[in-house]
Amino acid sequence: MFFSSDDWPSMIFRLVLAVLVGSAIGLNRQRSGRPAGLRTFMIVSLGAALFVMIPLQAERDLGYASSNALSRTIQGVASGVGFLGAGIILQQSHRELNKVEVKGLTSAAAIWLAAALGAAAGCGLWRMVLVGLILTLITLSGVKQLKKKKLSKLVYRSESAKIVDKELK
Repeated sequence: MFFSSDDWPSMIFRLVLAVLVGSAIGLNRQRSGRPAGLRTFMIVSLGAALFVMIPLQAERDLGYASSNALSRTIQGVASGVGFLGAGIILQQSHRELNKVEVKGLTSAAAIWLAAALGAAAGCGLWRMVLVGLILTLITLSGVKQLKKKKLSKLVYRSESAKIVDKELK
């Protein structure tokens, strides 16, 4: 479970696996028209992996006699920033469309993930920060670009079909 900061393959595997798991769940949720979609789940999964990996790596590398204090600090940061992120989520109702629109979920997740990266940086785990940052930017920018491509029509097809069905009724 513990790993060294020099163990790049293990760190990259864990963080990429977290992104893949988040993307699988996010894709499923997005297809069924839920407000939290692909990028949101990818970011939250990556942030959770980082928050868990920080004490695992710090205990091994930094030789903390008790990682309990570090773990409690990270838990406090994760909870506190979660409340901060919740403050930017907006819910708007469209009565004429009988639809509720939620905005800001990805931004809230990105704030939470930034806290994970900051906590890792504070522990001096620069390799983890570097890999986490690259995966974050790929998720936030790359996945958004993918949405615009024709391949993404397969992902969003079910949402479009629902809109067309509502208009036909």
